[in-house]
Amino acid sequence: MPLLPKTPPLSRRTLLRGLGGSAALGALGTLAGCGVPAAYVAPGDRADRGRNFTVPWQSGITGIAYNRRRLGREIRHVSDLWAADLKGRVTLLSGMDEAFALLMQGNGVDITDWKADDFHLICDQVEKQVAKGQIRRFTGNDYIKDLSSGDVLACQAYSGDVIQLQADDPDIEFVVPEEGAELWAESLMIPNLARHKTNAERLIDYYYRPEVAAELAAWVNYVCPVPAAQDVLASSDDEETAALAEDPLIFPDAAMRERLAIARDIAAGERSEFAKRWNGIVGV
Repeated sequence: MPLLPKTPPLSRRTLLRGLGGSAALGALGTLAGCGVPAAYVAPGDRADRGRNFTVPWQSGITGIAYNRRRLGREIRHVSDLWAADLKGRVTLLSGMDEAFALLMQGNGVDITDWKADDFHLICDQVEKQVAKGQIRRFTGNDYIKDLSSGDVLACQAYSGDVIQLQADDPDIEFVVPEEGAELWAESLMIPNLARHKTNAERLIDYYYRPEVAAELAAWVNYVCPVPAAQDVLASSDDEETAALAEDPLIFPDAAMRERLAIARDIAAGERSEFAKRWNGIVGV
C-alpha cells in the first residue's frame, strides 16, 4: 500500500480501490478527537467523501525546531527566523508543498483559504532572506543532522523528527508558533488493480489495533490515528514510553488542535507557475 501525502484528489480516485472490507473504517468516527485532521476523518471530505478510499496512517505538524541552549532565547514566531543572531544558521524545507503553509501563517494568513498573492508574498520574503544570507540552505529531512551538529540553530521541521532528536539532546525544542502551524496527514490506500485487496485490508486493520498503533506511535513519534493507543502507552511500565501518552504532539489536546490548521492544497492550475517560482528560489 502506498503512503501518499494527504487524501488523493478526485481525479485520482480511479487509481484506488474502495476499502469496504476494512474494519478500520468503522473506527473513523472516533478519530477526530485524537488530533487527526478533520479533512481526513469526517464524512463529506471533499477529496474522499465518506472515507471510502483512504484511512489515516500518521499525521504530523510542520513547525519550528531550534536549540534553545545554543541560541540563548526562545522562538515564538515565524518571523523570529529572520533575527540578526540567526544569520546563516536557518534552514527551510525545500519542498514547496511542505514549506509554504507555515510561512503564510507567519503572515497571519488563513491557510485553509489562501490566495495566489499570499504565495507570491512569501516567495518575495524568502528571496529577500536568501539575498541577505539569512538562510543557510534548503533541506529535506537532513535538517536533523544540521540541527544536531549546531551548524543550524533554527529550522522548519516535522514534529516527529524533533521528538526523536530530544531523546539525545533535550535542548532541542519544537515550537508551534503563536500564529499557528500546519497539520497534515499521510493516508493508507490500495491501488485499483491490486490483486490481494483483502490481505491489504487486513494489514490496515492490524495497524489499527490499539496495541499495535501504540507501538508504532512510540517508534515514529507522529500524531497517532487510534485514540485507544493513548491508554495503552499510558499503562506502560516504562516511564519514557508512558510519558508519550501525554505528549500533545502525538495526541494533540484541544488547546493544541486550536492552534493547528490544514492548508488548502495547491490546485493543478496553480502548480506549474508556483513550482517555477519556488524552485527558482530554492535552486532546484
